[in-house]
This record gives sequence, structure tokens and C-alpha cells, in this order.
Amino acid sequence: MLFRDIHIGELIQKRVKETGFSSDRLLNFMQCSHKELAEMYKSKSLDAEILLKWSKLLTYDFFRIYSQHLLLYSPPLSSDYYQKLKQKKTQLPEFRKNIYTVEIIDFILNLLKTNEKTKQQIIEDYRIPKTTLYKWIKKY
Repeated sequence: MLFRDIHIGELIQKRVKETGFSSDRLLNFMQCSHKELAEMYKSKSLDAEILLKWSKLLTYDFFRIYSQHLLLYSPPLSSDYYQKLKQKKTQLPEFRKNIYTVEIIDFILNLLKTNEKTKQQIIEDYRIPKTTLYKWIKKY
């Protein structure tokens, strides 16, 4: 799966096919018409509340797709800026761990294997803890 260009409607439609939900059940749960459902499938992006409903119904975390995009494609922060961010208090929830899927791990290890990046560059660019990277190398 490419996380660079996300078309959430298509991904939801794939998941619906996998789960085999009837269109009546979908329409009832989503409280929408056939036309609105078709529009959602065609949409490149959806409102967060609607995406949350889809995630609950289809028991699949569609938000994680966007998290993976952030891990792979956000611009790297300078170490100064990152340190200042860590020192500031926020009112938003702070998460202790990053979520790394098999695709992310494969992507990172492929960078190493093809010599596109060194271990140190990966640690700095993607802010992956050194111990985590070394565990991946040993395990995979």
C-alpha cells in the first residue's frame, strides 16, 4: 500500500467488499442514501466523524493510514525545534509510542538494504528510537 496518495473512499469500499456487509445495513448505520454512499466511495477524503463511523462499523482503523503517511512523509524537524517542542506543555493527549505497521518497517529496512539511508539518518529523519531500529533489523 502506498501511503503517499490516500483515497479513503476506495479503501472503505474495499473493506466493505471484504466484510460482505449488506447495503441495507450500511445505509442504516451510516444514516445515508444510496447516492450519499456512492459519493463517499468516490471521495478522496472524508470528515473525521464519518471516518470514525466507518472505522467502528468495519472494525478497521482508517485513521492509522493517515498516521503512517505522517511517519513517512512529514518534513523532518530540526533537532532544535524538536527539543523545544518536547519542552512545551500541550493540552492535547500525548502518546507514548508510535504506531509502526509491517509496511512501515519494510519501508525503513528497504532504505537500509538499498543503502539509500544509513541507520543514523533513519533515526534522525524518522525519529525512530535506536533500539527499535536494531530490534527490527534483528527480527526481520
